[in-house]
Amino acid sequence: MPFLRKIASLEPVSRLRYRFEVLCRMEGVHERECPLCGHRGMFRAHGLPPRFDACCPACGSLERHRLLGCYLLGQADSLLAGRRVLHFAPEPCIARTLRNAPLAAYVTADLHEPAVDERLNIEKIDKPPNSFDLVLCSHVLEHVDDRQALSEVHRILSPGGTAILMVPIVEAWTRTYEDEGIRTHRERELHFNQRDHLRFYGRDFRIRVKETGFEALSEFTAYGDLAARYGLTRGETVFTARKPGSPPSA
Repeated sequence: MPFLRKIASLEPVSRLRYRFEVLCRMEGVHERECPLCGHRGMFRAHGLPPRFDACCPACGSLERHRLLGCYLLGQADSLLAGRRVLHFAPEPCIARTLRNAPLAAYVTADLHEPAVDERLNIEKIDKPPNSFDLVLCSHVLEHVDDRQALSEVHRILSPGGTAILMVPIVEAWTRTYEDEGIRTHRERELHFNQRDHLRFYGRDFRIRVKETGFEALSEFTAYGDLAARYGLTRGETVFTARKPGSPPSA
């Protein structure tokens, strides 16, 4: 593994010092705060290679969950109140927050996970048009036929309805990187950073969303003190896409 090879390439004393420093940081480097559960203190490392201060020890939220939480809580009255919400691949820490929000309805969905309200395929959603006012879809589109999924999300939304989207994106790339010839788990992990990912998005993600009928695409990202306070990934973005039409009344 590259991480271990990096250690092995160092001089023995330096290698031990490096290992010790990494281990010391695994349980937290700086005090952080979780907007979802209110915990304040050291956050644990997460992932391979480890991302320090990534995981809230109280609710298990990661950086992208806390960014989404900041956005949802900041827009709760205008975005959530009285809305019918469909949440694909629900993250437990986000689901708990939404179940306590003043929603008209909250439905969790996934094709494979059993602990959801309904088993739905995002590429072919078994719901009629105008079923929901808001669809939440975080880090799902990179796993599926995204154009088909976005078209289905657009179809089931009410006029003026909202899709909240998060994806792995490289803003320095003008276009999305995908290749149907990359098929095996090992190849996908090499090219897309995860064995079940089909692509890495570029800046054209915005175009792909609008091509399926959405308009008024807005963006929210963490800046400065907000990112430091909550342990967020700098530059990560929450995209909000709206379906044409008059928005539903709260």
